[in-house]
Formats: sequence, structure tokens, C-alpha cells
Amino acid sequence: MSAFAAEWVKVRTLRSTFLTLGATVAVGGALAFVVAAGMRNVEAAHFDAVFATFYSLTLAQLALVVFGVFTVGGEYAGGTIRPTLAAVPDRRRYYLAKVAVIGACAAVTSALTVGVAFAVGSVELGARRMGPAPGPIAGAFLYLLLITLFAAGVAQLLRGSTAALAVLMPLFFLGSQGLGNVPGVRAVAQFLPDQAGLVVLRLYDRGFGPWGGLGILALWTAAALVGGYLTLRRRDA
Repeated sequence: MSAFAAEWVKVRTLRSTFLTLGATVAVGGALAFVVAAGMRNVEAAHFDAVFATFYSLTLAQLALVVFGVFTVGGEYAGGTIRPTLAAVPDRRRYYLAKVAVIGACAAVTSALTVGVAFAVGSVELGARRMGPAPGPIAGAFLYLLLITLFAAGVAQLLRGSTAALAVLMPLFFLGSQGLGNVPGVRAVAQFLPDQAGLVVLRLYDRGFGPWGGLGILALWTAAALVGGYLTLRRRDA
């Protein structure tokens, strides 16, 4: 059995996989309905249809983060990392297979979530809907995919789910939202992974722009994945 096939079997047999990926789509769609319905009649000089459509992803992403963390960190918590590496002693092959499976699952889930959010938001916003805009739709998809891989890299770097969630949830996905609104701190907070990437979900956001923000998130993701691999290669299971 190939390393990829083995990782796929492990991922699809985890109950948390279907719970977290299902929650991503459900939260993305349900919250899109609530937000779009609430903003449909809001009077604003610059109504941000992109933000109104995809705001739900800021919460739906948390389920994908948990998925990425549990898929990697669960092997350390359950002690299965040792027999896994015994079966696949080439750690680079194991790691690439793990990341590929996580990426594939995240890609499918992200596409579904973005599609549902777009469809629901378009219906609820009515005449104020964003319309078929390939840029924001692709950006939303890439944001969810990158944030999942970033979380997986952090989990591998910290070698466990508990430590990874203890860092990711309060600091990047809760704390940075607040820090981004503090005058004088925003200049630094805007470069945190979620804050930089979320620029793609706003039509009128200034600064480095949506694709620049995704680029910053991509750098964070690459750093986390590389750091995770170096930790895996240099430390015992």
C-alpha cells in the first residue's frame, strides 16, 4: 500500500474527520444565511458584498483548523506515530503523503463551503449580491485551504493536538481579530496569518491587497509545513 493510500485510510476512519469537515460546510452555509439576511437592508456608502457573502468563513475555518490539527496531532496522542514510521521509515514520504491527504480533504471541503456560502449569500442579498466574481471566490477557496495546511504544519511542529490548538485558537483566530482593531497594534497584527489572508474576503480593505494578503498567508503556511518536517526528521517519534 502506498503512503498516500495508507494516510487516506487513516483519515477517513477518524470520526473527527467527518464531524469537522461537515461542520465546516454547515457553519459556512448557515452563518452565510444569517449574515446576508441581516445585511441585506443595511445602508452604507460602500456596501461590501464580498464581505457580506463570505463572512461566515471566518467561523467555518475553525472546524478546518481542528481537522488539520487532529489529523496530524492525533497520531502523537494515540501513540500510532511509532508504528506509522516503522511502516514508512522514509519520513519525507510519510510527511508528503500526510500533507497531500489533508490538502485534498481541505480542498474538497473548501470548494463546497465557498460554493454554499456564495449561493446562500447571493439569494439572501438579492439585488445587492456580489455576482459571479472569480477573484473573490477563488481567494476564499485558497484562504480556507492554506489555513488548514498552516494548522497541520503547526501541529506537526508542536507534535500534538493540544499544544497546537492552545496556540492557534486564542492567538491567531481569536486574539488577532481583537488585536487588528487596536490602534497602533494593527500595523503588526495585519501580518498574522488569518488577518493577512482575510483581506481577500473584503472588497474595500486597504493595505497590501487581497492577493498580497494571500501571499503572506502562503509564506506562513510554507514556514509551518517546513518547520513541521524539520521537527519530524530531527526528533524521535
